[in-house]
Amino acid sequence: IYPYNNNEPDSGPDGHVKALVNLLRFLALCAAPMVGFAADINALGGDPGLRSAAVLITDANGRIIYGKDIDSVRAIASITKLMTAMVVLDAGVPLQTRIKIIEDDRDRLRNSRSRLRINEATLSRGEMIAVSVMSSDNRAAHALARTTFRGGTPAFVDAMNRKAKSLGMFNTHFADSSGLNGNNRSSAEDLVKLVRAAETYPFIREITAKGEMTVRPFADGAPLLYRNSNSLVRDLDWQIDVSKTGFINESGYCLAMQAHIDNRRVIMIFLDSPVRWAMVSDSTQVRDWLLSRN
Repeated sequence: IYPYNNNEPDSGPDGHVKALVNLLRFLALCAAPMVGFAADINALGGDPGLRSAAVLITDANGRIIYGKDIDSVRAIASITKLMTAMVVLDAGVPLQTRIKIIEDDRDRLRNSRSRLRINEATLSRGEMIAVSVMSSDNRAAHALARTTFRGGTPAFVDAMNRKAKSLGMFNTHFADSSGLNGNNRSSAEDLVKLVRAAETYPFIREITAKGEMTVRPFADGAPLLYRNSNSLVRDLDWQIDVSKTGFINESGYCLAMQAHIDNRRVIMIFLDSPVRWAMVSDSTQVRDWLLSRN
């Protein structure tokens, strides 16, 4: 019915269990309204030939158009920051509150760089969300976790995991707010649920659709330009609602996004791409593949 490759054996006891799970998943999907590319799902034969290890392409309702190893649990790196943004926004804390970057926000796990200098940079909470999600600043993500709840970062991570469960992301676990921790893990199947949830937040749609933004975090008022880590946002051939990139060694290059293709909303998840350009290449190949079958 749809192209699907889970790279697992389809024979023996484990294979029969897997086949049953896939059948149940398909029957559940059939219960959803057929809109967008789902209406053409029977015509979508072939394989777009992608480099990412795990891929899931769905319509806006989550109906599968193409899947490859969709339920394997993998490190997701900075895709984590979509959940971070949702938890902050759910908390209802004022977005205009100014937050200072302090020593506790330094990345001691991977020694990643940030232009938000310790004990000098101050941004509003809204700006912290923006530079964290749009440009993947890790100190900003840590500062958000540190300052949202009275219980600090541990309470924030607990809230992230509760939110994941509430969204039905049962193969997902968060260990920090930035994605630097390799124990932040999920599946392509769960990340579709994350993108669908993130798309319902106007502020997240606004900041992830920006190609770039300027903030002034220092006392001298000097401008600091941040660019979207997803280069497709700046490509006029793409209309993207929500997106987030990610990379650590354990995860490879990752991309989760919702885009419009032929005036239809499509969710794309690419996990463990071998090189950065492969995310862009895979996205373009999927778009062209879908258009060729429309």
